[in-house]
Amino acid sequence: MRENDRVTSATRQPGTPSAAVRPRLIATDLDGTLLRDDKSVSPRTVAALAAAEEAGIEVFFVTGRPARWMDVVSDHVHGHGLAICGNGAAVVDLHGGPGAHRFVKVRELARENALDSVRLLRAAAPGTVFAVEQTYGFHQEPAYPKLHMEIPDNLLPAERLLAPDGPDADQPVLKILAYHPDLDPDAFLTLARLAIGGRANVTRSSPSALLELSGPDVSKASTLALCCAERGISHEEVVAFGDMPNDVEMLTWAGQSYAMGNAHPDVIAAASGRTVANNEDGVAVVIEQLLDESI
Repeated sequence: MRENDRVTSATRQPGTPSAAVRPRLIATDLDGTLLRDDKSVSPRTVAALAAAEEAGIEVFFVTGRPARWMDVVSDHVHGHGLAICGNGAAVVDLHGGPGAHRFVKVRELARENALDSVRLLRAAAPGTVFAVEQTYGFHQEPAYPKLHMEIPDNLLPAERLLAPDGPDADQPVLKILAYHPDLDPDAFLTLARLAIGGRANVTRSSPSALLELSGPDVSKASTLALCCAERGISHEEVVAFGDMPNDVEMLTWAGQSYAMGNAHPDVIAAASGRTVANNEDGVAVVIEQLLDESI
């Protein structure tokens, strides 16, 4: 199912956590947040996630990762087994395990918008190279560096990859990756947002100058808002965790939100609370406290 409806409720200013509202859903980023730096899920975190589900609190993994990279948490899905991938571009059922996931909702980046974004960013930041993420494919330009542990399906200029008759033209485009070898990551993000305007939502989750372009209204927050609305869950009943700029909208939307001890300054400013770093099980620390308070 493709979904491109505009969601206007997925932004609000951070507030003070309210202990009076019992959480019904935990939304957590993965890299730099739930996962330790070695990409493992600690035994303490596994136990905390299971305890939350046992207490009737749903857990959503909300990540910039594509669905095929969700094997790191596939053993820890409970209940519904859904995850929000690609910064909100897809909702995926993980029950089938690695390689057998099912796309429940897809919020694509229109090819016309993608092509315009590539053109404008090439002009604004010469030297930018691109990759294209689709539902079941990954393609890149020949000069795009080996940033991901996989072999691309095609090596072609972005304009060719995004052409109406390009490779896998029948598959939705989930996001565009844009890399610059020299620019400061935050400066590149600001420049790209100014250059691209409303044609795409531009964010980043990498420590390098690697940007992620999604549909104009697509973010972790807007897709999480859709999933919560389907369940009758309000933003006040959501607790969110994150560490990088692609988490900011989600953290400002959620009733309670926590920046990790290792978080980007923009994330710290957006969240209504802080926890310890990912390597210190910061998500588990908060979940344990929440469950203790609800007893």
